[in-house]
Parts: sequence; structure tokens; C-alpha cells
Amino acid sequence: MRDFTEKKRKTAVALGFEPGDEAPKILATGQGHVAEKIIEGAKENDIPIHRDPKLAKTLSELDFGDYIPPELYEVVIQVLMYVDRIDSVKEKMNARPKDE
Repeated sequence: MRDFTEKKRKTAVALGFEPGDEAPKILATGQGHVAEKIIEGAKENDIPIHRDPKLAKTLSELDFGDYIPPELYEVVIQVLMYVDRIDSVKEKMNARPKDE
């Protein structure tokens, strides 16, 4: 019988991409308490969070600093596009004049 606590254990992965990088890379990965800390840090720093447990599990098998493999480019590009849209919306909201 399978242990269901393992199935529900949270996994988090932080990705980064800088101009000139060959691909996005792993900045942090963890499960359980470490995953909670990664998510908490993202929220504290206003970094968008995308929930995809299957992708997180796959990426968590990579090491810190590893570039994502080519077979994951398409799905990770979708995540980065989501993050870019979130950032654009935040910029527009912050650019609105505030009522005084």
C-alpha cells in the first residue's frame, strides 16, 4: 500500500533566467518545510508563484545551478510567459495615479 503522506508532500522549485543564459536554471528546490520556505521567500519578495506539482516534481530532481533540460523548454517557457504577464499587470497597476 502506498504512503499517502508522501503524495501530499509539497515540492517547490525556484527558476531563474538572465539574458545570456543558455536556458532557465534551478535556483532552489525543496520539499516539505524547505518548500514552504521557498514559497514564503517568493511571496515576501513579490515573486510570482505558478502551481504545477508535476513540473515541480520533475524539476526537483535537478541540482542547484543546473540548466533545465531541452525536453522541458516548452513547458517552462509557458511558466515564464505566465510570470511575465503577472509582472506586466503589476507594473500597470502600480503606474496608475493614486487618488489623493
